[in-house]
Amino acid sequence: MRSFILFLALFSFGKVQAQTYGWYTEGDFEPVSRAKVTIVNTLNIERSDCPVIIPANLLPVQSLDQTWVTVVDPTLPPQPRPTIEELKKIGSGAALEETNGHAIPYQFDDINQDGLGDEIFFMTDYKPGETKTFFIYFGENWRGGTPHETHAGMGTYGRHLVPWWESKLIGWKMWYPNSVDLYGKRTPMLVANLEGSGEISGYTAPYEFGSDILSVAETFGAGGICLFEDPDRPDVISRPRFNPNQAKGPIFGTRFAFHVVVNGPLRSMIRAHTMHWQTGSGDYELEQLYTAYKNKSYSTCKVAFLRFHPKNSGTQFGCGMRKIMNQYKLYKEDGVIISFGKDLVITDPDVDPLWETQHTVDFEAIALMVKNAYRPVFQEISDFGGNVTFRIPVTENHTYEYLIAAGWSEGTVNRSEREFTDYVLNVQKEYNNPVVVKNVSYETK
Repeated sequence: MRSFILFLALFSFGKVQAQTYGWYTEGDFEPVSRAKVTIVNTLNIERSDCPVIIPANLLPVQSLDQTWVTVVDPTLPPQPRPTIEELKKIGSGAALEETNGHAIPYQFDDINQDGLGDEIFFMTDYKPGETKTFFIYFGENWRGGTPHETHAGMGTYGRHLVPWWESKLIGWKMWYPNSVDLYGKRTPMLVANLEGSGEISGYTAPYEFGSDILSVAETFGAGGICLFEDPDRPDVISRPRFNPNQAKGPIFGTRFAFHVVVNGPLRSMIRAHTMHWQTGSGDYELEQLYTAYKNKSYSTCKVAFLRFHPKNSGTQFGCGMRKIMNQYKLYKEDGVIISFGKDLVITDPDVDPLWETQHTVDFEAIALMVKNAYRPVFQEISDFGGNVTFRIPVTENHTYEYLIAAGWSEGTVNRSEREFTDYVLNVQKEYNNPVVVKNVSYETK
C-alpha cells in the first residue's frame, strides 16, 4: 500500500564508523549502535509537522520493541539537567540531561497487530528542499514521555458501538458504519474520551468542547467508500450499509467490525472491517485504516480489499463525501473537492427544536482528496442525499487511499473560505509529493 513516504533504493547496512555527529546520551543511557537516516523534502515549500514514516524492515536491527528505540535530531539543543523541582513535578520516567542532540517524540507502531513494530513514525519541520539527518538509537531506555496530541477510542455511544479518532483541531467518528461523522473544536483539545464515556451529546457538549457540525443520515458524511459497478450508469453506486439484504440483519447483510490500532501520541488509527458485502453485482470484503495526526485538520484513509469479486469487468473503486449543508460553492480540480457552506443551522435531529439546542455556524467546509497516482475522476451523485465522489480505476493490489479535511468559522484555524482553500491545496502538494527516505546506514561505536 502506498503511504506518505516514498523510498529510494539507496540503503547501506554495512557497519561504518560515525564521522559527523557525536553520540547521543541521556542520563545513564549510552547507546553503542544507531541507524543514520537521511530524509529529503522534495518540495520547494516549508512543511510544518511533516509526517515521517520509516518501515521497520529498513532498520539494521529487527528484534525491537518501543523501549529499544530512541529517535534523535542531532541539530536540536540537548536538554539540560532537570532541576529537583522539575523532577518532582514530572515524576517517574522524567528525561535526564542529554548530549549531542535531542530526543524527539515518535511512535513505533504495530499496524498489522502481530506483536512486532511495523513503522517508526515522527513529525518534523522542513525548510524548502531541505535534507535532514536523524538517528535511531538502539538500546533499552524507559525514560521520557509525550503528551497525547491525538486520540482514538471505541465504546458504546448512543446504544451502539462507535469508533472515534481525533486531533486537537478536528474529530471524526462513525455513528453510521462506513459514513464518517464530523465534529469541530472551538478550543484545541481532545474530547472523544470525555464525550464517549460520558454519553455527552455532540450537539449539547460544553461550549469549549466544540460541536457536531455535520448531518450524515444516508449521505457519505465527511467521507466514505463506494463501488461503481455499472459502466453504463456512471452515477449509480453501491455502498456497504445499503446492501439489498441489510434489513434482514447481519447474517444476511453487510457486517462491520472496528478496533483501535494505535492511540497516539502523534497519530491515532481506527481499523474498520467490512465483511459479507454482497451487492448483487459482486462479493466484497475490505479494511479501512483511518488516521488522525497531530496539528492536522485532516484524516487519511487507506483502503484494502481483502475480497474483490465483481461480476462486471468495468467495476471501479470510489470514495465520496456529502455536499455540505447550505452549500454555496463547490471546488473540484485535480483530485480535490471542497464543498463550502454558510449560515449552517446545526441542530440535534433527535431533540425537539423547541428545546433550543440549535445554533448557526457562519462558515463550514469539508474536503475530499485522492492522490494523482490513482487517476481519480470526479463524479456527482444525486442519490443518497446528494454527494460528490471520485471514481478510481481498480489497482493491481486492490488498495487505494484518500484524505478528508474540514474547517469551520468557530475553530482556531481554517476559519474562512480563503484559509481553508489555501490549507487544502497545500496539503494536496504534500500528499502527492512525500518526503523521501534517501539513505539508511548502520553505525557502531
